[in-house]
Amino acid sequence: MTPAGRQRRDDRVDASSRAALNQLELLVTRRLDGVLAGDHRGLLPGPGTEPGEARAYEPGDDVRTMDWSVTARTTVPHIRQTIADRELETWIVVDLTPSLDVQGRHGDKRRLVEAAVATVGFLSAGGGSRVGLVLTGDGRPRVLRAAGGRDHVRRLLEEVSRSAPEITPGGTLRDCLYAVRNTARRHGLVVVVSDFLSEIDWERSLRVLGTRHEFLAVHVADPLDITLPAVGAALLQDPATGEVLELEVDDTLAADYRRAAAEHRDSVHTALRRCGAPVLALRTDRDWIRDVIDFVGVRRQGGLPTGENVERDLPDDETAGEAS
Repeated sequence: MTPAGRQRRDDRVDASSRAALNQLELLVTRRLDGVLAGDHRGLLPGPGTEPGEARAYEPGDDVRTMDWSVTARTTVPHIRQTIADRELETWIVVDLTPSLDVQGRHGDKRRLVEAAVATVGFLSAGGGSRVGLVLTGDGRPRVLRAAGGRDHVRRLLEEVSRSAPEITPGGTLRDCLYAVRNTARRHGLVVVVSDFLSEIDWERSLRVLGTRHEFLAVHVADPLDITLPAVGAALLQDPATGEVLELEVDDTLAADYRRAAAEHRDSVHTALRRCGAPVLALRTDRDWIRDVIDFVGVRRQGGLPTGENVERDLPDDETAGEAS
């Protein structure tokens, strides 16, 4: 385990943060519960079954459940029992990169991460279903066991709120996906929450998980992830290293920045599309509740959102302070 002091911004969640998390719970339960309740493919998988143990056939058993391979080996009729998959197990993977805490004009991206965790958590934890959390960290992922109930989801939210954005080799997003593979024993839903600004080295791990689980990718973004306004002289800081550069941001540099950001974003969304993961795009300057509702509307119609709407309705008068 990594040292607790290095993984938390504070030992406790302060009163203002706790109040914000409580307000977040109310927003989810009051405004989203009625819209998202039910079995929406790709967001909350519907009930089903998975194979269970084989047992000897008894008069009255449904012959359609015959396990012919076991019957052939034992020469005794057997049926294959099934396990009802009505209790969904959801694993939320949170990529706590330093860029989440960059303060832009519209706030930081961590609040969108908290909103995504609250939405998935509170809507998945009822009816005996369980929710677990895996966080990127210093040297290894931090795994919080899957459990049910709103109190458990509140604890997960507090953990996301106070965890420090510190990632070192062994605790990356790819390592978190590998940890989910080893921890999640039942078919369920894996939700990956990230700003996806780092190297794309997680695609293979995500594909392997796809053989058993459904996916949802939540792409949190800020307008400064997409475009850098030509404001002249500016100080730009790398949130990961703390390095500060003084640059003259003219039209040429702004165009190069936007083009490079678009190329990386296209690569991310292409990788997610190859993995079959629908993308819920949230941005700091937009109403995240409306984005969630729009996402569900597309899924209801059988569509596969790919995240292109992350560039929709960009503000024209963004001012630059720090950029990731």
